[in-house]
Amino acid sequence: MQTASHQQQYDVIISGAGPVGLFLAGELALYGCAVLILEKTIPQDNPLKKIPFGIRGLSSLSIEALHRRGLLEELQLHKRMKQPHSVPKNGPAPQRQSGHFAGIPLLHSNIDTAQLKFRLPSSNEPALMSEMQELETVFSGRAAALGVTVLYDHPVTDFRQTTDSVTVWSGEESFHAKWLVGCDGSRSIVRKAAGFEFAGTEPEFTGYNAQVELTGAENLRPGRVITPQGLYFQSQPGYLMMQDFDGGAFHASKTPLTAARFQEVLRRISGCDITVTAMHNGTLWTDRARQATAYRKGRILLAGDAAHIHSPLGGQGLNLGLGDVMNLGWKLAATIHNTAPEGLLDTYFSERFPVGEQVLDWSRAQVAVMHPNPHARALYAVLRDLINTPDGATYMASRIWGVSTHYDLGGHHPMTGYNVPNFEFEDGTTIGEIMRDGRGILLDFSNNDQLKSIATEYAAQLKYVAATPKISLGVMALLVRPDGIVAWATDSQADTGELQAAANRWFVRS
Repeated sequence: MQTASHQQQYDVIISGAGPVGLFLAGELALYGCAVLILEKTIPQDNPLKKIPFGIRGLSSLSIEALHRRGLLEELQLHKRMKQPHSVPKNGPAPQRQSGHFAGIPLLHSNIDTAQLKFRLPSSNEPALMSEMQELETVFSGRAAALGVTVLYDHPVTDFRQTTDSVTVWSGEESFHAKWLVGCDGSRSIVRKAAGFEFAGTEPEFTGYNAQVELTGAENLRPGRVITPQGLYFQSQPGYLMMQDFDGGAFHASKTPLTAARFQEVLRRISGCDITVTAMHNGTLWTDRARQATAYRKGRILLAGDAAHIHSPLGGQGLNLGLGDVMNLGWKLAATIHNTAPEGLLDTYFSERFPVGEQVLDWSRAQVAVMHPNPHARALYAVLRDLINTPDGATYMASRIWGVSTHYDLGGHHPMTGYNVPNFEFEDGTTIGEIMRDGRGILLDFSNNDQLKSIATEYAAQLKYVAATPKISLGVMALLVRPDGIVAWATDSQADTGELQAAANRWFVRS
């Protein structure tokens, strides 16, 4: 192959400049890594990345992660728009929703937040609305400010790895790095070329999103409407989503989506005599659910949709990808800088794969309930009744908001392996605000000199913070990883041997 070889050696090349790739680039750059993003497309205005089709709900884990990196304040959409969907002009105002399961509204008033683990008055909102374009703008700005290079119109076409480096080709240009991360979406070239197994289930339906002009639209009912032939949802006039339970056949046929096809499916599902007079934007999708059986091959890693795909129902895919980034970024950076304890990078897969499995099953469960057959309709009715109870709503909220997400890190304290609560201290600062440099924290509520001495041993990666929280939840001290996960905690006098063992697992002595 004849190539133009770029001489700069990067620490990491990322394939894909979507939200996951851009966020990961920022995380790696935060830790001093040299990062190059290769993106196949050219930046352009894309209506599918804007409301209503581009709407994304951020979970509690994503919101806290953005807060810890100083990015939450940059999101503006949720401040100026509380209801992205049209509501009927007549009748009572709709109740506040906090998500949905299979189209069944999760009403905020039914959720008993007192049952949710480790929530504090100083915790950020458990969910908020954003859109793909807004997130890409914020992440892109952060990456640029931290020195990340992004080359658009540069698809990854090939790569080759050795024991200590990776050469990546984009056409006739070659680039060199220590690591390559595929953040290049559901059709990931990196995943396919590296030979990752992508196991899972085939789709039940073909999904349609389109911006159309209609005659006869007044016959469509508001909200998500399930009929014996499928489901349709008009979020705003002319913005329609449909699920046609054809086993994914139309999507697999590769047939272009036309106004005539959209009209045919809409008439069949809605039972209304509707005419599509124009279609401005349209896209197809499915509920195909697959997950890579490994997230790493040598110096090749996967994150986001490159590692796992499922239907976008409930919008958990983006949150899953952002969770991958928070877990991977600091571990890969420590590995690059030779400051990683043995096996640290392997924990990326052992921790994130089970979380991905849970989300794929959550997606499959929704599809099963949305099926337009009598058995699924009966199950839908039972679930609807359960979700309208406090316990049912609270369980759903804990899953949708991500507050029940847990890594099995061992340890005895119930907080170990969970996202650290956003403790607020007497001076008004929160733990999220003091984590913006990306370092781990030994948080001491007892002003114990022994703990301070231990933290000093890991000073390059871990900082000691002695403070008095407004609400301690009974905790005396915590060891918090750079991604905000509690690695160790105690409610009483600290067992320094136990703390030291936990610190050695995630950090190295300076």
